[in-house]
Amino acid sequence: MRSLKKQTQTVGAIALCLVLGACAASSMKKSGKDQSKTESNYEGAASTVKGSDVKAVITPSAPKLSTGEFKQAQNIYFQRCAGCHGVLRKGATGKPLTPDIMKTRGSAFIKTFITYGSPAGMPNWGTSGDLTEKEIDIMVKYLQHEPPVPPEFGLKEMNASWKVVIPVNKRPKRKMNKYNIQNIFSVTLRDAGQIALIDGGTKKIINVIKTGYAVHISRLSHSGRYLYVIGRDARLNLIDLWMKTPETVAEIKIGLEARSVETSKYKGYEDKFAVAGSYWPPQFVIMDGDTLKPRKIVSTRGLTVGTQEYHPEPRVAAIVASHQKPEFIVNVKETGKVLMVDYSDLKNMKITSIDTARFLHDGGWDSTQRYFLTAANKSNKIAVIDSKKGTLEKLVDVGQIPHPGRGANFVLKGKGPVWATSHLGDASISIIGTDPRRHKKNAWKVVKTIDGQGGGSLFIKTHPKSKNLWVDSPLNPDAGISQSLAVFDIRNLDKGFEVIKIAEMANLGKGPKRVVQPEYNKAGDELWISVWNGKTQESAIVVLDDKTRKLKHVIKDKRLVTPTGKFNVYNTQHDVY
Repeated sequence: MRSLKKQTQTVGAIALCLVLGACAASSMKKSGKDQSKTESNYEGAASTVKGSDVKAVITPSAPKLSTGEFKQAQNIYFQRCAGCHGVLRKGATGKPLTPDIMKTRGSAFIKTFITYGSPAGMPNWGTSGDLTEKEIDIMVKYLQHEPPVPPEFGLKEMNASWKVVIPVNKRPKRKMNKYNIQNIFSVTLRDAGQIALIDGGTKKIINVIKTGYAVHISRLSHSGRYLYVIGRDARLNLIDLWMKTPETVAEIKIGLEARSVETSKYKGYEDKFAVAGSYWPPQFVIMDGDTLKPRKIVSTRGLTVGTQEYHPEPRVAAIVASHQKPEFIVNVKETGKVLMVDYSDLKNMKITSIDTARFLHDGGWDSTQRYFLTAANKSNKIAVIDSKKGTLEKLVDVGQIPHPGRGANFVLKGKGPVWATSHLGDASISIIGTDPRRHKKNAWKVVKTIDGQGGGSLFIKTHPKSKNLWVDSPLNPDAGISQSLAVFDIRNLDKGFEVIKIAEMANLGKGPKRVVQPEYNKAGDELWISVWNGKTQESAIVVLDDKTRKLKHVIKDKRLVTPTGKFNVYNTQHDVY
């Protein structure tokens, strides 16, 4: 009986892949199994758009669903499916699931696909036990109905959510605490909907501040005074680090789902503006930097690069502030366009649109802070943007699903200045030359490829004062890999990596204990690493001596609930990585 079930599962999955064209050649390789698990873990995160936000729209020609079943399916879709397939089911990193396609495939086909998944990354929701047979039957019917559209979120809604907790004229005129602000860490407490501010010197928590859910990123104003944090639920907090106890002084909700925030850095505009980008609605908003008052909202809906098809849901991924001009550089994920947004005149705002490759995600500056290198992760490319000229310099082919975070800048012997990315989809680390003046023959090429422990990497890190190159792999299915870091000596990359067992150093109890996002302190002599455990389990932050690679300190506190991202004030303020 078991062998028959296994055979049915295999045949069903392969048949589905052939029909959908979903099985890439790489998925069938030995590493494909790990890759698909990694992708589904990363891309399949729940959308923070709630089913209750969306009105049920039952299609007469589709299989019958009660209002209650429709709402149940709607909630399942936003929790399980929207991250890959998009809120509108038009396809994002996953395939389109629109009614015309689903009706053509038929109910039996859809049920098999949901139940058994595919080797290309679609989870096996049925055989894994995540969805019951009844829930799958409801989803089969739901996917043949027109997708409900979540509400828009414009100026009216933003203003209704906007709150100035402490007016500018009532804030401190000078720093009122004794903390070395430049060495404070903003630490995401993912499942608690909070951040912890931790003193880099004493390793003590300064304050735990309520924020949006699963803060995705922390950014600093040019002056280093204001900290901006944005949750996946699109709640943005402005925190004043000059206060006796740093706390939120303004907040706003900029949509229903978001990932990115940044502040103006160009001379003459320091601390003047903030910008945040949302997944839903697909748009970005420019705000006053000291109050978060919304000033300008820009939609990102439009045509994709290459095929030039209209996409109704191109999500805003990474945003960085140019050091060359008064511009924000905005990655539009699904259309593959990088927008150079000139904020010097919001009324007559100029936007330069640069075609790159689809599914843009994260990235960072080269060492000169002129060239922005950003991952088009599903295209397996790094796009190089010249922020001075406002042009695409090069599309560089790299490994499977690059995910650099900000990347890592260092000097490679014989090759000159380079920038490196690790990958979600394979073990490789691609090292790209970044000096078109003195090392022209190496510029914008992969000058060296080395292998880390395995796929599932989210961050690669070094520091100008360090000789180490650190690579995490928190989404690798092998616990031994996900609970450790690989570290290379930059002076001898061919020597290979040393494995540092970070989770073991933390000495925690049960749980996944994923080791994620190495981050340096201001001095560049300490490395801070999160050991991310379950919400009800103990987590920790491990601090290493960067030179010796030995344990220096373990930060444990009941308030450290699911710590993930860590952002050192000085390094984030000055784009040091």
